[in-house]
Amino acid sequence: MSLVPQKRSRPSLPVGPTRDGMESTKFPDIGLFLVERKMGSSRRSFLTALARRKGFCVEEAYSERVTHVIAEHNSGAEVMQWLVGQPAKREEGRSPILLHISWFTECMAAGEPVKIEPRHLLEVQMHSDVAVSSLVATYGCLRRTPLTNRNHVFTDALETLAKEAAFCGSEGRSLAFIRAASVLRSLPSTLTTMEELSRMPGFGEHSKRVVQEILEDGSSAEVERVTQEERYQTMKLFTNIFGVGIKTANKWYQEGLRSIGDLRNSQKKLKLTKQQETGLQHYEDLTMPVSHTEADLIAKMVEEVAHRFLPGTIITLAGGFRRGKLSGHDVDILITHPQEGREEGLLSKVISQLQSQGLILYHSLKRNSYYDASSPGGKSTSSMDHFEGSFSIFKLKGLSQSRDNGARVHSTDSGRDWKAVRVDLVVTPISQYPFALLGWTGSKHFERELRRFSSHEKKMVLNSHALYDTVQQTFLAATSEEDIFMHLGLEYIPPSDRNA
Repeated sequence: MSLVPQKRSRPSLPVGPTRDGMESTKFPDIGLFLVERKMGSSRRSFLTALARRKGFCVEEAYSERVTHVIAEHNSGAEVMQWLVGQPAKREEGRSPILLHISWFTECMAAGEPVKIEPRHLLEVQMHSDVAVSSLVATYGCLRRTPLTNRNHVFTDALETLAKEAAFCGSEGRSLAFIRAASVLRSLPSTLTTMEELSRMPGFGEHSKRVVQEILEDGSSAEVERVTQEERYQTMKLFTNIFGVGIKTANKWYQEGLRSIGDLRNSQKKLKLTKQQETGLQHYEDLTMPVSHTEADLIAKMVEEVAHRFLPGTIITLAGGFRRGKLSGHDVDILITHPQEGREEGLLSKVISQLQSQGLILYHSLKRNSYYDASSPGGKSTSSMDHFEGSFSIFKLKGLSQSRDNGARVHSTDSGRDWKAVRVDLVVTPISQYPFALLGWTGSKHFERELRRFSSHEKKMVLNSHALYDTVQQTFLAATSEEDIFMHLGLEYIPPSDRNA
């Protein structure tokens, strides 16, 4: 069935210049209607004016002349429910196409109507698991994935196999398991049959076998075997140490080391880096979950010091906490200032002040290397993060006075009121802040999929600094995360739904 509505007779439209200087209507067979609900009147007015300048006919009210209904942050069911209540009568079989904002933004960029792809359509989902499963988007960045996971029994198994594959150096196999788990994590209901799985993207035969085994037997024999293996348990233990990667963990395993005690007893012989030495010293603290309250305390601590040196500094808690998680393993904080360039030199002052207060157990400063690259404009278009930053371990004090949801904030033992916490401080110029905020919010897989979509579908390079159009050979400016999604022709997905 064609996705383009058939031509039909319509009242004549102006063909010459309009009184207010807008372009004439170039596309008389298309009538756009922008749904104000969730879009807002100001944005709707702006987009209406933009479309008319491009030669599109935009109807102020829903009527029989409307061929394309454009919505933002609305589901197809919500739009249909709204349309049913409208007074306009339409001929049978003359229903408009329901589209989300991505089609509209692509039309504005092209200056003409673009082909309607399935990804542009606002599907009206039926109340059945099969109907929902058939609408799962291929890219993880196109799916809304809340924290609530109704398929954790499957995702836990697949993520275990992903970790084991990574320990064996098979990144491709690891990513395949991660993609399969990401699809299941996004589902609004629990998977119950293999028939539902057949309509979902991202599932190889291995992942399907694991899911089928769990559906039939309640568990996967392969996953059970992996979790009992000595190598898997040891690699998982060692890679949880701050500063220890897979290669180092594997080397220690090959040398016969199996526990934290083994590492501490062999510490001098191992010649640990300062980072690894500190990570081993505070291992128990650093593997203890960090609560949202503790993360807020650290952000407030950084903010107070930053404001002493530079009033107006913006401190943002990023990572999983920005996505709504109640706990995590570290704290990510972005630092910027409304005036471009004022943030330079601030980080070293903040770290020095916190050190003088005895609140830094370890830190490693990294300078900004963004403009060192030889790419267009002297800016890097790689996926690497080039921000000035500090990878630190903070000494969080006063835990006995702090409370999290009515309970005491975690303490490591009864003899002290502080704990070691992993903290990453990242400094970004305000012009790069929207990209940094997007990149450092995560999840890791959501960001990976967003970069993949940008490259494969839009011929653009996205990283935590910028969005580069390789066709037009230009960097696209953004003042918010919403701008970045709009450049990519995507519906904006809030942080709470980026837990892919």
